[in-house]
Amino acid sequence: MSPQTIRKVVIPEFGDESKVQVVSAEISDPEPNHVQVKTIYAGFTGADVNMRKGHYPMQKKAPLTPGYCLIGTVTQNGQGATKFLPDDLVASLTVYDADAELVNLPEKYLIRVPKGLDLQQATALILDWNTAYAMVKNSAKVKKDQRVFIHGVSGAVGYATAALCRLQGAQVYGTASTRNHELLREHGITPFVYTDKKWMESMNELGGADAVFDALGFESWDESYKILNCTGTLVAFGGNSDSLKGEAPRSQILPTVKLLARNLVPNAKTTKFYYITKDDKDFVTNLQELFRLLGDGMIKVPVRSVTDLDDIQEAHRSWGKVPGIGSMLVRVSKDAA
Repeated sequence: MSPQTIRKVVIPEFGDESKVQVVSAEISDPEPNHVQVKTIYAGFTGADVNMRKGHYPMQKKAPLTPGYCLIGTVTQNGQGATKFLPDDLVASLTVYDADAELVNLPEKYLIRVPKGLDLQQATALILDWNTAYAMVKNSAKVKKDQRVFIHGVSGAVGYATAALCRLQGAQVYGTASTRNHELLREHGITPFVYTDKKWMESMNELGGADAVFDALGFESWDESYKILNCTGTLVAFGGNSDSLKGEAPRSQILPTVKLLARNLVPNAKTTKFYYITKDDKDFVTNLQELFRLLGDGMIKVPVRSVTDLDDIQEAHRSWGKVPGIGSMLVRVSKDAA
């Protein structure tokens, strides 16, 4: 086949939202062992925002096409790719390139999506909920009746973590914007305001947390460690505090070293840092289990906003400001509901 013309998002240089463009470009046939996928929905996260600013760890140089994950349909296979047929529904953690009508991806990184799932909810499972699942089940091993504290509990990963902890029978507390507190209480979560620090006193009065999940980083990791009970686990999974305040990000190297060095202190507390990759040994099995939970009605994935590809600048402008709880998506295919 000859190259096809598609529309995709391009960040030609780093900067504010105006740097994000939708352009026409050509895509060639897939290389050997690759599959061409027509994107239906792409996830939209803080990673996209930080890539646009040029602040994401070890990211590509501009120009680049963002989009960390997608669900779409197979259009054609490259030589040696035989696992999927045209029109098969697949998911992938792409890291880049999901904000495009067509994308060529290695076959080994595609996961079949069961029929009948809500595709918006399923898209949010790939990155947001899969990150949460690994932290809850593998890193912290949350159990029934434990006390869990989550920073940013109304966000995409934060809410997913809360929902999965509650599924385990844990009591969930966390910090969030006051505009979301009533909604969080309806979901069985006890919310606090981060800035007044009353959450620290309250958690310690309860006896401390069995697990704390903290994506803010830096000083927040020190504070989170202080609310652990004597055998608690702190799971760090980002350093978003600077981005949320609109400030240039600081290096996470020394804070991460300090975080993990706490394990050298002779006590039963534990600190961990989690970063999801598509090569994780449990990535596929965890996602398949999440697909099963969604299909069985065991989880419901809130989606706070869906932005069309043409409005991608608005997604960047509104990140961190959209009320409600849950994930944000980009609708790439014009045929998507």
